[in-house]
Amino acid sequence: MTGEALRPTAGPAVEVAGAGDCPAARRYVAATVAVALLGTAWCAASFTVGAGTEAIAYVFVPAGGALVTTAVWHLLRSVGLDPVARRFWRALLVATAAITIGYGWLAVDMLTHAAQARTRSMPLPAAACVAAGFLLASWAVARVPVVQPGGTERWRVLLDRTIAFLGCATLLCYAGLAPMVDASEPWSRQAMALVGLAFLVALGAATKVSYVAGGPVDRAALRLIAASGGVTAGIVAVLAVRFGYVAGIPAQAVVMPLTPVLATLAVAAQWRASLGVRREDRRSGVLLPYLAVLAVDVPLLAVAFGAPVSWPVRVVLVTAVLVTALVGARQFIAFQENARLLRSTRLQEERLQYEVSHDGLTGLANRALFRDRLAAALAAAEPATVLLVDLDDFKTVNDLLGHEVGDRLLVSVAGLLRAEVGDAGLPVRVAGDEFAVLLTGVAADPEELAGRLLAALGHPISEHRLLVQASIGIAAAGSGATVDSALRDADVAMYTAKQRGKAGFVRYTDGMGEPILAHMQLGGELRRALDNDELRVVYQPILRLADSRVVGVEALVRWQHPTRGLVSPAEFIPAAERTGLIVALGRFVLRETCRQAAAWAAEFGPDALPEAGLNVSARQLHDPDFVSDVTAALADSGLPCERLVLEVTESAVLRGQQVSRTLFALDRLGIRLSLDDFGTGESSLSLLRAFPASVVKLDKSFVDGIEIDDGLVAAADARQAVARAVIQLARALGLETVAEGVENAAQVAVLRELGYTRGQGYHLARPMSADGVSGLLARQRAVAAVDG
Repeated sequence: MTGEALRPTAGPAVEVAGAGDCPAARRYVAATVAVALLGTAWCAASFTVGAGTEAIAYVFVPAGGALVTTAVWHLLRSVGLDPVARRFWRALLVATAAITIGYGWLAVDMLTHAAQARTRSMPLPAAACVAAGFLLASWAVARVPVVQPGGTERWRVLLDRTIAFLGCATLLCYAGLAPMVDASEPWSRQAMALVGLAFLVALGAATKVSYVAGGPVDRAALRLIAASGGVTAGIVAVLAVRFGYVAGIPAQAVVMPLTPVLATLAVAAQWRASLGVRREDRRSGVLLPYLAVLAVDVPLLAVAFGAPVSWPVRVVLVTAVLVTALVGARQFIAFQENARLLRSTRLQEERLQYEVSHDGLTGLANRALFRDRLAAALAAAEPATVLLVDLDDFKTVNDLLGHEVGDRLLVSVAGLLRAEVGDAGLPVRVAGDEFAVLLTGVAADPEELAGRLLAALGHPISEHRLLVQASIGIAAAGSGATVDSALRDADVAMYTAKQRGKAGFVRYTDGMGEPILAHMQLGGELRRALDNDELRVVYQPILRLADSRVVGVEALVRWQHPTRGLVSPAEFIPAAERTGLIVALGRFVLRETCRQAAAWAAEFGPDALPEAGLNVSARQLHDPDFVSDVTAALADSGLPCERLVLEVTESAVLRGQQVSRTLFALDRLGIRLSLDDFGTGESSLSLLRAFPASVVKLDKSFVDGIEIDDGLVAAADARQAVARAVIQLARALGLETVAEGVENAAQVAVLRELGYTRGQGYHLARPMSADGVSGLLARQRAVAAVDG
């Protein structure tokens, strides 16, 4: 006798996907349930009123097995399964067929030997078929793919599965197989072998399904297949030990027919999953090793409370010791993994903290850390001094050489700061090209450090060997100072250093911020002046030196302040540059000049005033809308392009590619460009070839003293050398020339002798209103009429 027809993996109970969404699967489940109920009814009738020979009990298992085999075959034929799932269910089809054949053979054998049904053993060929079915089912489950972890995680999963397998096997062997061996009515070897195989399949499937992270084979189906073998085998073993041979009837008629029911439910679950009705499955494999450890404790507790120790029990106890050793190894791996995770977490926290408090480009402390350290020093009443270091003209480096070169220069400056500051303070990159140093305590001398920094910056740095200068503001945080006040004082001192000529340092003193504040206020008032029409344009005539005829004008802006009176351009133009209002201010001058020049042309004729010019700043040339502003002003006024002259300085021309593109765009429009203050820059000669200039204006510094005659020919030639060189170069390049700053008749005579034909200066004509220029043009027209 035997009591089984089992299937792969025992495991935790699951939410079974019922067959409700598939009529075919529902019919198979109903049929197997009917077979199980029929077997239960027959068994009850057999024990109460006698319902025929006991051999009939062996019919129900092969009947249910035939239904399971048919259900699996129908699943393979009707549903488009994934190749992996198809391989699995095809193997199960063969396994269920083999098990059905084995139990069918047993049923035929029992019916032909009905008198010996209670004590007769299972025929070896039948047992072989069932065993082959179990082994094939185990092989099919083993081939279901799982997510393969790598590294330490792979060993952890392997240990977890081994612990789960051995722990559960220990309990099943102790509670199931060992009692069958020692039973007063021993079962046949075939029966015990099949129960053992059923346990093996159930354990293997249970540990397997716990680590299947979803896939083509439904997890619920795997659990049901495991339960179909493990649950029934366990009940059969208990019945065999408890009731002996008499348990064979209920085992075959009542318990074992549950296996086909569970198997057809597994088919239904796979059917539903393949139709897209798969249920979310919560992973429970994490708990399985711990449940297995608890299972190991059951036989240990039983022996501790006096259970007999036979050789099967000794094997179980040895297995329990092995499981304990594996648990120790698992915990060691977990300890190492936790330690690694903690180290990784600490390193990540340190890296994040570093990134939050340090500059990404230079690696110096950033503004946030600087403020925190300064606030801590002030809170502790510790002496603190701030050095604010701003690189002079750093924008030129970015414009001419590119931002990558500029970034490398900033990194080099950061390295220089680290080297010079050392442990005496905290070097910081505040923003852009602005750095800072925080000195705490009384040991460091801020002025000595500032001197060393300036000296170090006096040598070329970075791989591009660039020379950069800096202005440094020093401010001591005195009693009652705050972080913001200390930074403000250092900023005022740094700005003062720039005003004094750059490349130096200034220590903040009380009252130093008032001029700076006034300068900032001036910028705000300038914005109001633009809105309230407080600005006006005046014009300084450009005369022909031979006959003092007006050949052009240069537009100049003046500010009539409502309370301060006339504000000097030397005062408000820098404020406009610093605040960015120079763009709006320049646009106002441009439109007014074009409008007035067009009005003069309409009143006095197009030849009365050949050109009208105005100064353009580098900030305007960087403005991407500047060219469109110029064309709009010309279009609105009706002034021809060739009558407008835009004057730019040499330093503005050197401000990078954007400026160069703007200048060439203006030149293509026919607008004339004049190089103002020529001779004062470092690249004057090369500029004349690269810059599309039409006019060169000789700077006033080369006109001053040009007329002095002290009887020394060599000295006179030296004073006139630059003016002579410029006119010769201009003639060679086909450029017009204008001499600026002409202040007396003697200078006019010398300039004419050198070849200059046009001049500008107080001797020739002072800046005047538009009406003043109109008067000059009117007199000039009258003289021309008389001469005509």
